[in-house]
Amino acid sequence: MVNKKVFVAIMAGGIGSRFWPKSRVCMPKQFLDILGVGKTLLQMTYDRFTAIVPKENIFIISVQEYKSKIKEQLPDVLETNIVLEPYRRNTAPCVAYISFKINQIDPDATLLITPSDHLLVEQEKFEQLCAKAFDFVNYIDGMVTLGIQPTDPTTGYGYIQYERMPVAQDIYKVKTFTEKPNTELAKTFISSGDFLWNAGIFIWRAKTILNAFEEHQPEIYEYFENIKEMLNTPKEAEFIETTYSLCPTISIDYAIMEKATNVYIIPCALGWSDLGVWNSIYENSKQDTAGNVVLSDYHKTINCKNNLISLPNNKLIVVEGLENMIVIDTPDVLLICNRNKEQEVKTYVQDIKKINSGKFL
Repeated sequence: MVNKKVFVAIMAGGIGSRFWPKSRVCMPKQFLDILGVGKTLLQMTYDRFTAIVPKENIFIISVQEYKSKIKEQLPDVLETNIVLEPYRRNTAPCVAYISFKINQIDPDATLLITPSDHLLVEQEKFEQLCAKAFDFVNYIDGMVTLGIQPTDPTTGYGYIQYERMPVAQDIYKVKTFTEKPNTELAKTFISSGDFLWNAGIFIWRAKTILNAFEEHQPEIYEYFENIKEMLNTPKEAEFIETTYSLCPTISIDYAIMEKATNVYIIPCALGWSDLGVWNSIYENSKQDTAGNVVLSDYHKTINCKNNLISLPNNKLIVVEGLENMIVIDTPDVLLICNRNKEQEVKTYVQDIKKINSGKFL
């Protein structure tokens, strides 16, 4: 049953540089049918929440250059619910902006913040967990995140350490919140047994997160507090432009979650993947008997195993002797790298930007 007091904010302004060269500035991964299922990641995320809240309570936060793509892919979304940031400032200003907006609409609102490019297989279980979190934050002045059991010491996720005694059924107090540790630290976290991956899905009351900004990021809070009367009015865009020019570039994890003491976590198994790197596509795609994933209609592999290969369907690829590699072919870029180096793709993109001024980005 839909909950009219809950609002959902889907963050859809990222570039997805670890998914280069498929994900580009002009067409980032949230607008792509990465999994070949007939829906983009943004559409899948939107559909996930239509069973939880009314459609008019779903907001999309992005940037101006993606407005037409959002309207094209999500025609049911109200024009006023497409919230456009004038600049990319990472997730903390984004969360502050939408939280102030929602608080102006309904001071008693509960708010769920989610990325636009994650995969969740267990929809019914997800809805149950959301309902539990909604009830919890309406009785406790706290902020809830969902935690996933780690399977490997990846450095691409945040890690959350939690206390072993629950404060409510299946809900635990967070002890530490570490954003993207190095490999050795991630190994230590996993061996300890009391760390979970941060799924990047947050549930809180709007006034709770605003109080957290006031305490831990007073400058950001003040910037938005000064213009709150302009939100949800025709003057909003003008005042947001100035406000964002003042905001630092900082994630909600660094800005709030690592500092706050009223953070809670729900461990969950949802068939989750943030689809943040090419290996996540490998893990969520059908493999042949040699462990290869080949996303192409025309291919021939000889003595190959454990590779991810993607290329246009009008092209034939013949590969011999390749093992544990990523091969991504697009009309203007060919990426070949070891699957163990997938986290380096973002660095490659940064280096290419310095050399070619964004031509291939």
